[in-house]
Amino acid sequence: MTVTGPASKTGAHTEIPALLLNACFVLAVVNASAFFALCLSHWWIFDAQGRGIPTDFVNVWSAGKLALDGHPALAWDWDIQKKIQVAMLGQDYVGNFAWHYPPPFLFVAALLAKFPYSVGFIGWAAASSVWYLAMMRVIVGRPFGLLLGAAFPVVLANTMVGQNGFLTAALVGGTLYLLPTRPMLSGICLGLLSYKPQYGALFPLVLIATSQWTVFITAGAVVAMMAVASWFAFGIESWQAFFHWMPMFSQAFFTEGRATWFKLQSVFGLVRFSGGSEQLAWALQWAMTVTVAVAVVLLWRSRARYSLKAAGLAAGTLLMTPYLFLYDLMVLAIPIALLVRIGLADGFQKHELPALGCAAMLLLIFPFFQAPLGLGSTLIVSALIAYRLPAFRRNSPRIVEYPRRDPEPIAQS
Repeated sequence: MTVTGPASKTGAHTEIPALLLNACFVLAVVNASAFFALCLSHWWIFDAQGRGIPTDFVNVWSAGKLALDGHPALAWDWDIQKKIQVAMLGQDYVGNFAWHYPPPFLFVAALLAKFPYSVGFIGWAAASSVWYLAMMRVIVGRPFGLLLGAAFPVVLANTMVGQNGFLTAALVGGTLYLLPTRPMLSGICLGLLSYKPQYGALFPLVLIATSQWTVFITAGAVVAMMAVASWFAFGIESWQAFFHWMPMFSQAFFTEGRATWFKLQSVFGLVRFSGGSEQLAWALQWAMTVTVAVAVVLLWRSRARYSLKAAGLAAGTLLMTPYLFLYDLMVLAIPIALLVRIGLADGFQKHELPALGCAAMLLLIFPFFQAPLGLGSTLIVSALIAYRLPAFRRNSPRIVEYPRRDPEPIAQS
């Protein structure tokens, strides 16, 4: 049953729309079937000749290997990293899978490198996906969240390359879900998210603007403790190497386009993909960044419901950064889950499910078109969030959260 209006004045639960349920079931089956088909065809971890397939996870494992061998600072050296990777994979490859994370993330890399490459790869994908699915479950507020999470189109891509999209989405979701009721736990999640420095602008800005000092201070303390721990574990040389190599990473990604422009799912990536200059790309990206920052801060200082504030912050984080790859768009599952939660409580507007379908389709066809289509998906979800705001729908009925009997409520601001 597709609901197009409010479920009731008390916000009682509605049935899951058949269109949404069937679409998620199909997408989840597609993800699972494609994964097993690719595994049987030797497209995951090892090829038919038993050689390691060059994918993103190889930089994590090789960085961890260097840390375990007592040379953590060498993890940022492209040439040395590649030698370790080629030796492990048993074959050479074009380009680099470079390590460019802050030193604290070496703790994760070193843990994974304690295991054989395949075991570390599978363990990383499995463990991080469990946290991601659990977060989707609690955000949606019912078991359907598990299906919604499994259906998200980026799940397959993230799993195949062994990236950190599951962990990033789980930490973003945890920060937002826990913020109203468990601010210290929320701050811990945000502090752990610091391995993604590109997400370090909008969250603190919102926390300061809304005086969420417990979350802000806790996150800062976690970041500081991880920095000190990594200093003692991996030496000051690791931090020196990180800052030394960062300008080179920036040059490679934003000026030379070594990762190819279509992979950057941002305004910057779209401009460069379309043939625009680096100066134009930065100008439009900064315009987007400032616009999103102002809009999200105003949203959080408004009297809008908390679910919309959380969704806006998650989506805005993706729009603000120029450095955004397809696997990073796993975070987009969080605002989608929040929109679905609202829809299941109040009913879906007639345009919402088709629009979400379009956003999913853009992510699905990305491998075939090789264009920054993920930006379109983020903009669609952002528009759906905006349309739910009272300022855009002055004559709409009041929107309410799940009733108190919901065991996992997201509190009002």
